[in-house]
Amino acid sequence: MSRSGDSTREQIVVAATRLFYGEGIKAVSMDAVAETAGVTKKTLYYHFTSKDELVAETIAARDQPTLELYMRWFAETDGGAADKVRGLFTKLGRSVNTPRWRGCGFLRTIAELANTPAHPAVKAGAAHKKRFEAWLATELQGHGVADAAALARQIVILLDGATTVMLIHRDLDYVETAGQLALGLVESAQNRRP
Repeated sequence: MSRSGDSTREQIVVAATRLFYGEGIKAVSMDAVAETAGVTKKTLYYHFTSKDELVAETIAARDQPTLELYMRWFAETDGGAADKVRGLFTKLGRSVNTPRWRGCGFLRTIAELANTPAHPAVKAGAAHKKRFEAWLATELQGHGVADAAALARQIVILLDGATTVMLIHRDLDYVETAGQLALGLVESAQNRRP
């Protein structure tokens, strides 16, 4: 594909991501995506043979940038593993505490497509969550935390729960409470070290 073709494809993905996140996948037509992207439907269908393919691409495109954001938050937080994990929640809370925030795009996509578990976007969202969990386990292990894989899974549950409850109540205290729980879990794991 030419450089221009890559740019057009990216333009479509950006427009679709914004629309799907803002309005929901099922509420957005391919006509709306083409119009927002500034392309014809013919061009849209040249790059994406179906809406399902486009939805999957929007999720896949968010994977690495989202992981990199969490990696940066972890690295930028001073202190040991417990402080760094607590920092993930603090920084998450700051980033989601806006009127425009609509929840975790991965979770929203998976929930909207829950009746089609084999959908490529559901698989891409699940893969992202697994990659995040594996990354966190590696970081915790590198900080000498006992049973890092199990602890990473617990922290992922707290993070996803915090984002879900924050979406429901729009109350930052839920994210902060989850962060305190995560901090306690890491400190407890560190105390179990041989």
